[in-house]
Amino acid sequence: MSATRLATVIAENGTTVATVEHLMSALSALGVTDARVEIDGPEVPIMDGSAAPFMAALAPKVVPGGPGEAIEVLRPVSVRAGSSFVAILPHPRRRFDVGIDFPDPVIGVQRAIYDIDAEVFGREIAPARTFGRLKDVKRLRRRGYGRGASLENAVAVDGERVANPEGLRFPDEFARHKLLDAVGDLALAGRPILGLYRAHKGGHRLNYQLLAALLSRSENFKIVA
Repeated sequence: MSATRLATVIAENGTTVATVEHLMSALSALGVTDARVEIDGPEVPIMDGSAAPFMAALAPKVVPGGPGEAIEVLRPVSVRAGSSFVAILPHPRRRFDVGIDFPDPVIGVQRAIYDIDAEVFGREIAPARTFGRLKDVKRLRRRGYGRGASLENAVAVDGERVANPEGLRFPDEFARHKLLDAVGDLALAGRPILGLYRAHKGGHRLNYQLLAALLSRSENFKIVA
């Protein structure tokens, strides 16, 4: 696993697959920890820019089972970079508290807090789409991400307005999507994490560093059934 500012990447034996976080978030919310995914391209399809299509396809196929194993956070762990930070703290549930702060007036300061399960995630988080500035689309494509980026699969911010004719799905869709990304990034631990994830201006790279820091010391966590 690795991360860039724009996406999370998994690799094995020289093969890489990018932008796995939306699919991973859906699998995680549904309690799936072991799945075979076949793909014939360098990144997971963007779909509509959210996790909703993955939830719609997967939910009818997932048979609810027992709680399984989880990673229980025992000690606070945090990572900082300038004014950005992410942290994971002891908590009895899978709680995500995500804050963002963008200079774009249409985004601004937002915060989303949710305890994650399949129902809550499917209704409140999965539909939130990825977003970016219209002027950044070409840069994204040059770097190999979001190659099919359009108003059909992303929220495009243009100055003080949202360029998508249909507008936003939620007033705080931007913060909800960052929370969606965090659920997907932390899912790469291989088990659900019981703890409070908290972020301010976080992102994929910091999430990767947080997960590595959490799992690097046995006193930070324990495996529970």
